[in-house]
Amino acid sequence: MKKILDTLKKVYVVVREALSKFRKFLTNNKVVRIKESHLILFSKFRIKITRKRSAAFYGLLFISPWIVGYLIFSLYPVINSFYLSLTRSFYNLNDGMQSDYVGFINYINIIRNQEIFPLLIAYVGRMLLSVPLIIVFSLIIALLINQPIKGKGIFRTIFFLPVIISSGPILNELINQGATTLPSFENSAALSLIADNVGEWLANPIEWILNQLLFILWYAGVPILVFLTSLQKIDPSIYEASQIDGASPWDNFWKITLPSIKPFISVNIIYIVVSMSMFVEQGGILEIARTHMLSGSRDSTRWFGYGYSAAISWIYFILMVLIILLFVGLVSIRRREKEWNPVN
Repeated sequence: MKKILDTLKKVYVVVREALSKFRKFLTNNKVVRIKESHLILFSKFRIKITRKRSAAFYGLLFISPWIVGYLIFSLYPVINSFYLSLTRSFYNLNDGMQSDYVGFINYINIIRNQEIFPLLIAYVGRMLLSVPLIIVFSLIIALLINQPIKGKGIFRTIFFLPVIISSGPILNELINQGATTLPSFENSAALSLIADNVGEWLANPIEWILNQLLFILWYAGVPILVFLTSLQKIDPSIYEASQIDGASPWDNFWKITLPSIKPFISVNIIYIVVSMSMFVEQGGILEIARTHMLSGSRDSTRWFGYGYSAAISWIYFILMVLIILLFVGLVSIRRREKEWNPVN
């Protein structure tokens, strides 16, 4: 046993010396040198090392594998898909991919298409109504679970369970069997009342939300955990100090809780929009894009093919980004406090 420990110590010393030499080489060579509080590049450029820059460097270092992976595996397909959206492209088994540059005609044809454009409008309406609903529901559940109650782990499991079972094939089968709908809404006159008194552009998303209410709330699993984590990171002494000053629970929520979890609201918005947009539903935009990608030919008068499908995907992506920017921008708006001017 003593021989093994001595061997491990020797190995540790050797590795430590090797790492020390390697670190010294990385920071003291002709390309990069560290002198006092400055980083010197190529013996000419001096960059002052500050705490903010150091934190940014380590942050980039942690996400560098993702950046490298994206540049290697995803950047070219993204650029190529945008190029395809500007072409009339078809795949031939004998000649391979055949593309003819047509500019933005594919985008114009999609806007004119009476089948796809209404789906895009309905998608925007559903997102504008669904995202706030999921955020509010997730925050309320997280606030309730965060209370000092017994069985927190059981409640977390219950609300996170739909995330586990809501994979593509399982969720499609549940939707086909009507497991994501509430029969009480379908059998009541609520849907017909909405359709008769509200415009079609607003009635369709509301009807979709009521019909798929359980389906929407299934996406609240991950946001609930994110909100719960953010609530647990708030220092309890802040609430104790506010109670001493006479603040009510309502004041604590608006003055302490909500400002503390604002960044996590933005994270949940991005997750909800992306996860709901990536779900391939029957008759949805992604399914139509996939169908058009494999349909059409060079003699087709409707211009279907890879270019048309890529244009649908890019319009879908742009709408997704705009929705995320809209909600994140609304969350990031700060109320301007009036400056206090003492009266002489």
